[in-house]
Order: sequence, then structure tokens, then C-alpha cells
Amino acid sequence: QVQLVESGGGLVQAGGSLRLSCAASGSSFSIRSIGWYRQTPGKQREMVATISNGGTSDYADSLKGRFTISLDNAKNTVYLQMNSLKPEDTAVYYCKAALTRFEPTGTILYEDWGQGTQVTVSS
Repeated sequence: QVQLVESGGGLVQAGGSLRLSCAASGSSFSIRSIGWYRQTPGKQREMVATISNGGTSDYADSLKGRFTISLDNAKNTVYLQMNSLKPEDTAVYYCKAALTRFEPTGTILYEDWGQGTQVTVSS
């Protein structure tokens, strides 16, 4: 079983910065791609940024220039650097990974979510 554990959320003033981390742990697995999504009450979860294990990244258009995603393959950890934060960035941020597990019977491809971390930006 692979676990995704997010950290780094918190309360910050508008204009400030936060860095989120999501560490994947377990045995016999690899990350194909991983990313960040966010959700506010009453709204659908939306993509923030994703990155492949080769380093190709994608961002929500509205967040380009303020958010940066990076992946440390050696640590199986993805980061989201969030700068110039706005109150509308307030949300629960979730990590989602496309994973490959290597079992004696073969490989298993699946996706999994972390538990989420709250980001609150005060005005």
C-alpha cells in the first residue's frame, strides 16, 4: 500500500507564500505523475498543477506565474510553491498520484489521493 501524506498548509496573509509537500511512501512502487488539486465547500475539486516523473508540468491557467510544482523523484515528494496568495486561494489542497505498484503477480496501475491540507489566506 502506498500512502500520500500532505503537509505545509496553514494560515497566511494575502500576498504571502506557502509551500505544500506531499510525500509518497510504501514499497515497490513508482510515481507516473502527481499533482495538486483544491476544493472549497460547494464546489468541484479543481486541478491546480500536475507533474510527470519526467518533469513535464501543467498548471491551471489562472494560477500560472504564482504557483510552481516540482518533484523530487529520489524522495517521492512533490512540492507546490504558492506565492502572492489571494483569499480566493483558500481551499483544502489535495495531492493525487498516478502510481504503479510492482507485485509478484504483475504491475498494478492506479490513482490515489492524500487526505488534504487546509490553506487559508486572510485578507
